[in-house]
Amino acid sequence: MSEEEEQENDTVEPDVDGDELSNEDFDATVSDDGAVIRATLDRPDKGNSINQNILEGLNATLDAADESELVRLVVVRGADGKFCSGGDLSEMSRLINASTQEYRDYLSGISDVMGKMRKTDALTLAAVEGYCLAGGMGIATASDFIVSADDATFGTPEKESGLFPMQVMAPIMRTVNEKKGMWMLFTGEKIDAEEAEDIGLLSQTFDADSFDEELNDAVDKLVNSSPTMISMGKEAYYSHLDMEFDDQLDYLKEMFSLLAMSDDTRDGMEARMMQQDPDWKIR
Repeated sequence: MSEEEEQENDTVEPDVDGDELSNEDFDATVSDDGAVIRATLDRPDKGNSINQNILEGLNATLDAADESELVRLVVVRGADGKFCSGGDLSEMSRLINASTQEYRDYLSGISDVMGKMRKTDALTLAAVEGYCLAGGMGIATASDFIVSADDATFGTPEKESGLFPMQVMAPIMRTVNEKKGMWMLFTGEKIDAEEAEDIGLLSQTFDADSFDEELNDAVDKLVNSSPTMISMGKEAYYSHLDMEFDDQLDYLKEMFSLLAMSDDTRDGMEARMMQQDPDWKIR
């Protein structure tokens, strides 16, 4: 078999169609190898504020990532160099005279998305430029990783509308230092990327002028891993957080045993001993 024929046989077709996930306010594209879905909140004229279309797009994307055999990472960012200004207040204003149940049904959308971001087998990464506010903070902090341009701004300004960041408080306060997080929630004060990194909000900070290049490097680092390791490692991480120490050790021992017995680990160890790339190393 020629080298060209081998390369053709090694080509992997994505098993997710980005066009099927996209809508007028949300754009999804899938990498050629099917490993990465890039999801864009695409309402720049509205500050990429969260509406029903965006929630539907994110839900569909996370569901597709879970059903895929190839997707290892979902990247969420905003169009035109700004992440998200929060929920669409004009859409929410239509509920002023709504019933309690109507409010609950409407607000379940953001909760569903934030829950799925942690539960999906794929890793999730929020790529923040410009500003990340209110509900945008919820989407970002519910992600496994947050990378930010060094000139980005973060905050929870809900108090300006007489609201409190109830739902997004859950992932925010699991991410940042408690006292600083409380201050942000109750004052609505915004912080810059440097302070956001200081309080534990960010995974990495990138130069705004080279943001796309550094983001692509981060994507490559995250997806160049065994898909089994990504799935089991993420499950183990979130599952062990609320356990007692001895229970953590017992649980993680079992998870490590299962991972060590997987085909991916066997392939990875054999490849390492042979100084080769494992079959799952697709980049």
